[in-house]
Amino acid sequence: MTINEKIVILSTMNKKLNPAEQIINRFGGQSSLAALIGRRQSTVQHWANTGIIPSQWQQKLLKLAREKGIDLKASEFVTHDVPAIAPAKGKLGVLLVGLGAVSSTFVAGVEHVRRGTGRPFGSVTQLATIRLGKRTEKNTPLIKDFVPLADLKQLVFGAWDPIPDNAYEAAVKCGVLNKEEHIEPIAAFLKGIKPMPAVFDPGYCSRIKGTNVKKATTKFRLAAAVQEDIRNFKAANKCDRLVMIWCASTEKFTRVAPVHKNLDTFIKGLKENDPNIAPSQIYAYAAIQEGIPFANGAPGLTIDIPVLIKLAEEKNVPIMGKDFKSGQTMVKTVIAPMLKARMLGLDGWFSTNILGNRDGEVLDEPANFKTKEESKLGALEFILQPDMYPELYGKVNHKVRIEYYPPRGDNKEGWDNIDIFGWLGKRMQIKINFLCSDSTLAAPLVLDLVLFMDLARRAGLSGIQEWLSFYFKSPQHAASLYPEHDLFIQQTKLKNTLRWLMGEEQITHLGMEYYREE
Repeated sequence: MTINEKIVILSTMNKKLNPAEQIINRFGGQSSLAALIGRRQSTVQHWANTGIIPSQWQQKLLKLAREKGIDLKASEFVTHDVPAIAPAKGKLGVLLVGLGAVSSTFVAGVEHVRRGTGRPFGSVTQLATIRLGKRTEKNTPLIKDFVPLADLKQLVFGAWDPIPDNAYEAAVKCGVLNKEEHIEPIAAFLKGIKPMPAVFDPGYCSRIKGTNVKKATTKFRLAAAVQEDIRNFKAANKCDRLVMIWCASTEKFTRVAPVHKNLDTFIKGLKENDPNIAPSQIYAYAAIQEGIPFANGAPGLTIDIPVLIKLAEEKNVPIMGKDFKSGQTMVKTVIAPMLKARMLGLDGWFSTNILGNRDGEVLDEPANFKTKEESKLGALEFILQPDMYPELYGKVNHKVRIEYYPPRGDNKEGWDNIDIFGWLGKRMQIKINFLCSDSTLAAPLVLDLVLFMDLARRAGLSGIQEWLSFYFKSPQHAASLYPEHDLFIQQTKLKNTLRWLMGEEQITHLGMEYYREE
């Protein structure tokens, strides 16, 4: 044995072991414990490095210690900063605000997947894998096999909509799905999903003529009625847990007002019918008060107001938003990072869309288009950081247009003209023509958010869930931060959060360990 080897051994002996290392050593070390629990050594190594054994492993190790005659007490564990994830038992109620194209396409798709007559293409929770440990270990389970998500068979659907059509009628009218192939085979199921009367204010969505609406003297009573609907739905369907997601139309553009400051001002505003309280805010308030996670799939001012952010934190309720990132903006948050990564300059980006569904009709109203425009415009500035790179992105001319064109229906067409410049200022262009089905792209996002919202709730997470920014055009974030729009950074954040929840090592993609001698 060389003197250097002796020094290494003595150094290890003299090192004060952290609590995780002390426990690991009682099982014979990292490789021995990894073999006993059927995990890779890198997992146990991660526990040793962080000094924390995740709470979901503690009872298992206590049981294993008893079986092996090892002296180990619960008090010896350092508590993980994320609580143990409660099991996904029983029924999960999915409450959809809006039963139009997105929601009807979503519920029909889930039912086909459950029956084995369709595949959940576009769903990260159902089809994507997640890498664990080193690349050389080739350990990439499906996300749904890695984290304890609810099974699709556990989902039960409810909805509100100012239009009385049931899910069958909505699906037929929207024209997203093939009537004979996708709708008629599950007609009875779809007809069973009937919308509850909605909280509706034509001042926020003037192009919709709602007849299936709640009547009340105050917005406070409307909120109470939504809470009663929630309780009744949960009881009638014997649900163990619920989530709520806004899939309704875009509301008119508004800003944070004094009524949104705190719970006292908000409740006062509800009782006095303050015009600054939107229907979406009433739904979000009701959901949070009932302890139900809420996601905002539209760009309106909903849960991103001070009172509801604070209330969600106090009630330990996960919230997230806003505006599903499903079409043109998804493409934009892929192309813009590419330009920035290669330090290619940008003169201008002109985006236009034509669509003919209900969303397009609503956005034909200038006040509602303003809401969507704000959501679509924000991504480029935050990705390109013109203050940091003024020579490249300081004078970008960015325009967004949306045109309502009824013949196109849900089949949206997005055009992008991108004027860029490179070496020595040489001007070039990128042109994109994206022909897509808006609701077909949004439906799997709804499914993923439903399952991840429920996971977050069972994991004890509360308040803003920035790790789900992957799904939104205008991701909600802490006030002290800027939003992260880059799709691939968002994806990394999502997957690393799942690894963190399960006590797995984070993936940094450094990779130096592959090139160093053992």
